[in-house]
Amino acid sequence: MAIEHFDVLIIGAGLSGIGAAHHLLTKCPDRSYAILEGRDRIGGTWDLFRYPGVRSDSDMYTLGYSFRPWEQARAIADGPSILQYVKDTAKEGGIERHIRFQHQVKSASWSSPDARWTVQGERGANKEPLQISCNFLFLCAGYYRYDEGYTPEFPGIREYQGQVVHPQKWTADIDYAGKKVVVIGSGATAVTLLPELARKAAHVTMLQRSPTYVVARPSEDAMANWLRRHLPAKWAYGLNRWKRVLLGMYIYRMCMRKPEKIKRLLLGGVRMALGPDYDVKKHFTPRYNPWEQRLCLVPDGDLFDSIRSGRASVVTDQIDTFTPTGIRLQSGEQLEADMVVTATGLNLQVLGGLQLSVDGAAIDLSKTMNYKGLMYSGIPNLANSFGYTNASWTLKCDLTCEYVCRLLNYMRKNGYSHCVPRNNDPGVTAETSVPLSSGYFQRSLYLFPQQGSRAPWKLYQNYPKDIWLLRMGRVDDGVLEFGKTTA
Repeated sequence: MAIEHFDVLIIGAGLSGIGAAHHLLTKCPDRSYAILEGRDRIGGTWDLFRYPGVRSDSDMYTLGYSFRPWEQARAIADGPSILQYVKDTAKEGGIERHIRFQHQVKSASWSSPDARWTVQGERGANKEPLQISCNFLFLCAGYYRYDEGYTPEFPGIREYQGQVVHPQKWTADIDYAGKKVVVIGSGATAVTLLPELARKAAHVTMLQRSPTYVVARPSEDAMANWLRRHLPAKWAYGLNRWKRVLLGMYIYRMCMRKPEKIKRLLLGGVRMALGPDYDVKKHFTPRYNPWEQRLCLVPDGDLFDSIRSGRASVVTDQIDTFTPTGIRLQSGEQLEADMVVTATGLNLQVLGGLQLSVDGAAIDLSKTMNYKGLMYSGIPNLANSFGYTNASWTLKCDLTCEYVCRLLNYMRKNGYSHCVPRNNDPGVTAETSVPLSSGYFQRSLYLFPQQGSRAPWKLYQNYPKDIWLLRMGRVDDGVLEFGKTTA
């Protein structure tokens, strides 16, 4: 029986996968493609996360697609609005009919004589065997496991008689109204949950081992909304996008060059929001410099409003043990809790957990090197859509999609069946690929490919540089090797 074959297989029907399909349709309209999605719905992250108040910590002028303007007033959008944006993009482009839901990929093997990938996995509720082949494999599956979040093994948690829930597993039937809730964590999820839970809960406590940098910002951009009212949608969107890009780059550069100055500004904003009597040093002053971990965005200062009102509080301490009625801290303090929310992070994985082999040899991705932030040394005809860590995810994903289309068209024009990045430069040394010190990255760095000490193996986390490299740089750059097969 013949195996179904496509020119391109996209793995994942989330924000990145739908964007990849759009770029293929517009720049490579003669290529056949399919999107394999392990879940039964579109949207990826923005469909998976259903916890109260879920939102983006990036503005939609940069998290949105380059080709589809964001036209709502709120620049910092909630999860349902982002999900609808992704759905509308898929519907308007006719992409929906190319998605195959409940197609869970497990492995992919490359055959050099055939110049093609064979993808294997399971499909449907009965987990029927799945086998599909393609010429080019495009991974858009994100960087974390969808089946489970990260939860440490807390002492005594089995004795606790209340409800414990991880935000990644939040369901609509979870009731927190009138309850005492403890949210464990200090990252973006925790600071998002606290003000939203505080609207109905008796009290919400954010229990953190150490603080995170938190910055308040208006959810609506007055200048952006003015431009939308007075200019064509695409012009306004383009101007707003570049304004946000350049501002973000400036802030990031200042954090790297003058961390103490930025630290004073950030902490000054917290003091202004919470008043002179609040212990900002203890609860909002991290041990690291700004942007060694991502900054936590607080739209319209909602976190600070909840704390000032008395509906919520922050406790900085470590857990000694859970008790039947709550949590005892190492300081001896007891936190009573009807519900505990473990906003303790993600479990990361590379390429959606896909196991790769090339001509029968298993690939250890941690031994490969990242080429232009989207391909890997020694692996043919494969790209991965991976966004920025210091800016909006979609900025890099859009450029990655453009480059993949350029690459596919270059190969067809010149009769090439395959290409593979190879590092033949002994002067290029390996470096860690992810510059953040966040716990969820540090726990999983051993899984990730390395980066090199200079281009095209270096990840600069710089949008203008990547525009030059990916949109205007040569495809045949002397590092990417091309070949033809007689098959």
